[in-house]
Amino acid sequence: MRFLIPLISSSITSGHYRIISRLLSAHLTKPQRSALPPFFNCQPPSMAASEESLRKALAEKQSAVEAHGNAVRALKAAKASKPEIDAAIEALNSLKLEKSSIEKQLQAAVSGSDGDGALSREAFRQAAVNTLERRLFYIPSFKIYRGVAGLYDYGPPGCAVKSNVLAFWRQHFVLEENMLEVDCPCVTPEVVLKASGHVDKFTDLMVKDEKTGTCYRADHLLKDFCNEKLQKDLTISAEKAAELKHVLATLDDLSAEALGAKIKEYGITAPDTKNPLSDPYPFNLMFQTSIGPSGLSPGYMRPETAQGIFVNFKDLYYYNGNKLPFAAAQIGQAFRNEISPRQGLLRVREFTLAEIEHFVDPEDKSHPKYSEVVDLEFLMFPREEQMSGQSAKKIRLGDAVSKGTVNNETLGYFIGRVYLFLTRLGIDKDRLRFRQHLANEMAHYAADCWDAEIECSYGWIECVGIADRSAYDLRAHSEHHVKNVFDEGQREGNIDFIGTNLDKSGVPLVAAEKFSEPREVEKLVIAPVKKELGLAFKGSQKNVVEALEAMNEKEALEMKAALESKGEVEFYVCTLGKNVPIKKNMVSISKEKKKEHQRVFTPSVIEPSFGIGRIIYCLFEHSFYTRPSKAGDEQLNVFRFPPLVAPIKCTVFPLVQNQQYEDVAKVISKSLTTAGISHKIDITGTSIGKRYARTDELGVPFAITVDSTKDVTIRERDSKLQVRVSVEEAALVVKSVTDGLRTWEDVWEKYPHHTSGSADD
Repeated sequence: MRFLIPLISSSITSGHYRIISRLLSAHLTKPQRSALPPFFNCQPPSMAASEESLRKALAEKQSAVEAHGNAVRALKAAKASKPEIDAAIEALNSLKLEKSSIEKQLQAAVSGSDGDGALSREAFRQAAVNTLERRLFYIPSFKIYRGVAGLYDYGPPGCAVKSNVLAFWRQHFVLEENMLEVDCPCVTPEVVLKASGHVDKFTDLMVKDEKTGTCYRADHLLKDFCNEKLQKDLTISAEKAAELKHVLATLDDLSAEALGAKIKEYGITAPDTKNPLSDPYPFNLMFQTSIGPSGLSPGYMRPETAQGIFVNFKDLYYYNGNKLPFAAAQIGQAFRNEISPRQGLLRVREFTLAEIEHFVDPEDKSHPKYSEVVDLEFLMFPREEQMSGQSAKKIRLGDAVSKGTVNNETLGYFIGRVYLFLTRLGIDKDRLRFRQHLANEMAHYAADCWDAEIECSYGWIECVGIADRSAYDLRAHSEHHVKNVFDEGQREGNIDFIGTNLDKSGVPLVAAEKFSEPREVEKLVIAPVKKELGLAFKGSQKNVVEALEAMNEKEALEMKAALESKGEVEFYVCTLGKNVPIKKNMVSISKEKKKEHQRVFTPSVIEPSFGIGRIIYCLFEHSFYTRPSKAGDEQLNVFRFPPLVAPIKCTVFPLVQNQQYEDVAKVISKSLTTAGISHKIDITGTSIGKRYARTDELGVPFAITVDSTKDVTIRERDSKLQVRVSVEEAALVVKSVTDGLRTWEDVWEKYPHHTSGSADD
């Protein structure tokens, strides 16, 4: 009878426990009854319960179901009466219903639905993407040839939305901040990207199907595995779920070895074939090419636009009157040979970037316009909250800067400006957060980094990076000097390429602060004795001299102390890749007092970098919704684009096919064109309701309906409300709202209202 002692779950309700306990007690001995576990009265979790508590409750409820199943079998084996067995079975079925309820709550928690029949994330995404592709916002490139992964074409409405987003970006940043806009080539010589670190470090870890050779991005496979387990396997324990979430949180920090170990630990195989995978190895994401017909000058399609600004810093600084701070901006195409492109516009191989490089004195990172954003309050996700498992919370920007959560005023100012830019575009402020990079995510040279992340059906997506990159980039290009820039093309008077013989630029990318009066400063002086070095190292003399001159103050003073005590030290020369012996007579290191009239320094750079395609896709999702038709027999698709970014601002419809109405429509169309308002005129005989539905699906905010020769109606897309205005005023009213000079509420208050069944589609 030992099997009669079940493990009763602590999540059993008191009613169930009393039924089972009473029935078992009637058929168990006293020692067996005393072995029953204690009861803890814990009601089923509420809909607001956390995922962790739901997983624990589900595990407890599963144990209770198993225990009660054993109890029912025990009652049957003990030949209990039929009413007693029926009561036990009823209690068991009730427990199963509770278990099913918790499963539904947990499924809702992990899938993002509300559990009452609302569209799941996947269904919502599919509805939005189907509409976007059908209405030609964007489509896969080279579609008739079955397309190429990671490449997309924008159709007419998509091009218009993109153009409007970029126009507002220029207005919001370039014009309002008096930035210097540049436009640099997409093809970049290898030496530039070698100096910036992209040639050596711009990689992702890749694995291959060991049988077919198909390539996959290693971290994506691990990420997909963890997400799939969390979202679809409701039986995993809370501890296992916490482990998988920790893997997701630290994914970017995993080395190739650690990533490979996790893939093996979880038994992850090739998604398509289930074949075993190779160990992860780095793959450079840049598209390589050659410049010129000789094939001797390697180059790359740029992976970002920023390097074009950095290498032009000296000229831009001069153009700006040799004054700091100033910002340069660039909009352009960038290219990354993604291992496994996916998620539509979110991860592609060619995309549009809009980047700002704000150059500032590293000793003064204040901003004159900081007070304009100091009181903004929005979702922020500092690294401390991330590490402690908390969620993003609303924080006043001024408080974040004053407490040091955000490193400095200029960085804070741009975070605030990015928030205003995104929300004015139409991004939902409740699904926008600024997440601070964890220490393991940041480059060693960075002072602070934040990402503007937007939530969509794919989760939280990084759309803008705002980083204080210190002086790294300018130093990276400054510290490279020229060897020889010419090839055989020079013989014909042409420099065909900047090739492999160029490893350093030789141009100091620095700024200067002039003093009102000379200042006496103590300077480190490193003076290599070239004669002695030449005798010792012959052809390698130049490498040693450059390495000695590049020492920082700490290294130089340590060398001086060692030379004075020992007479000789071992010195690593990176360009030779080895240590060389340096003797006391080969270099002079001293500190001298000098009078200076200016301070020469390498500026720091604050870099906001915008992924335009990602922002646009998230805007598509945030703007998309469905509403029932007038008859209620179908759901109509609507994009609630703000007038600022709507592809078409207005449509003009004659109510019926009538020459007089069509003539009025053409007059209004001409007025709209003169006012610079994009619009579409539709004189087809289709019903007005269907025409409204068609344009709602394109996100057109206003529709002018011509139903007389003197005045017309203007319909607003989301409210479907209509006002009557004169023919002469129609274009001006639409322009005033689309330009932001007044709101639809202002129009609604000023003009007579019009009621019509056609407005309800």
